Amino acid sequence: MAVTVSPERDVVATPMQRALREALYAGAIALGLFVLFIGLKTDQNISNELVLVQRWGLLAAVVIATAVGRFLYVGFAQPAMARAKEEKAKAPAVATEAGFVRRNFTKIGIGVLLLYPIVIVLLVGFQGSLKWVDNFGIQILIYVMLAWGLNIVVGLAGLLDLGYVAFYAVGAYAYALLGTHFGLSFWILLPAAGCMAAFWGVLLGFPVLRLRGDYLAIVTLAFGEIIRLVLINWRDVTNGSAGISGIPKVSFFGLMSFNVSDPNYIAKVLGIAQSGAYYKIFLYYLILALCLLTAFVTIRLRRLPVGRAWEALREDEIACRSLGINTTTTKLTAFATGAMFGGFAGSFFAARQGFVSPESFVFLESAIILAIVVLGGMGSLVGIAIAALVMIGGTEILRELDFLKAVFGPDFTPELYRMLLFGMAMVIVMLWKPRGFVGSREPTAFLKERRAVSSSFTKEGHG
Repeated sequence: MAVTVSPERDVVATPMQRALREALYAGAIALGLFVLFIGLKTDQNISNELVLVQRWGLLAAVVIATAVGRFLYVGFAQPAMARAKEEKAKAPAVATEAGFVRRNFTKIGIGVLLLYPIVIVLLVGFQGSLKWVDNFGIQILIYVMLAWGLNIVVGLAGLLDLGYVAFYAVGAYAYALLGTHFGLSFWILLPAAGCMAAFWGVLLGFPVLRLRGDYLAIVTLAFGEIIRLVLINWRDVTNGSAGISGIPKVSFFGLMSFNVSDPNYIAKVLGIAQSGAYYKIFLYYLILALCLLTAFVTIRLRRLPVGRAWEALREDEIACRSLGINTTTTKLTAFATGAMFGGFAGSFFAARQGFVSPESFVFLESAIILAIVVLGGMGSLVGIAIAALVMIGGTEILRELDFLKAVFGPDFTPELYRMLLFGMAMVIVMLWKPRGFVGSREPTAFLKERRAVSSSFTKEGHG
């Protein structure tokens, strides 16, 4: 029997055709995903009845924006990036000297952080600076410190920890309980909270010594939830879901107080006008000092044998063990050190808020901190700081975008959609920089010449 095979023509779509097709697919997917989240909304009328509010205009705007964005990305952005990559590959390698800003980036960044409250006060005054110093400066620096602490566990030692918020909670409750019941000073409780969190880090480290990967993540996630449930149910000590209030403020090393009723109130001692901005500015410089301490200790530890052992454990645990490195102590030191900095941040959080409750230490906090570490580039302090600035500062600045109400209607509240935009930003960054903002790293041990390891030679997500 003879079989006749008819040749098929291979039709190659042009970039514009492919962009149009993918734009239609993206719009259809967005329509299916958001029709119930954005197109329909439940509300209560004046009779306290549940009614369904239709928002088809807002849904259409989101779907069109998604389709247009995908069309522009596939039709124009992707070809431009491909051409730039080809030109870069063809161009001869030329050694260029780093510019002034790149050579002194860290010093410039520290200088900007030191001058930030002063500039804000000069621009908007003492009372106007409360929001910018607290919601942006202090809030971002807290997450920078938490992410740098988690970076020791995840970025340097390669141990996936999804329950890091537990150490944050231990530090906060340690300061809250000891400060309210025994009246101890913040400067005494700060190291005590760090030591207590490190102790719990060691307790977590022992059960997970033989675990790695997904199993380690599940166990650490369970540990974080156990701590949160203990805080909720141990009402005799933690006051349950009601939390602990009346937490004492931080004093200026016992010399001056920030309570108006105290005789050594800072305004009375210095003879200046009363303002609540003094305390916020003091807290800003305090958390900045704690962040710099975290960075300094991390950099010094990376150069010590324990830091090199962390990096060896991250790359290959079997090879690390074959070299005679004690993986047990290496893991325990990583958990303890990272937990200690989490405890420091927790005690500062309790002093700043004056109130703590289990609702502040949910799993979402661990996910956000881990996302900052991954987006910034595991092991990179500068990249993590930039990621915290973008993520935390970006979500906070959405509260100020009132002009969006003119676009989407007066009932539109931008802060309710910040997690949606946050997720979209994460997807875009991971597509653009799959190994984080900093895609290369410098080894702490090198022979004759220090060379950065390109992202092409590193594992996905290990920067």
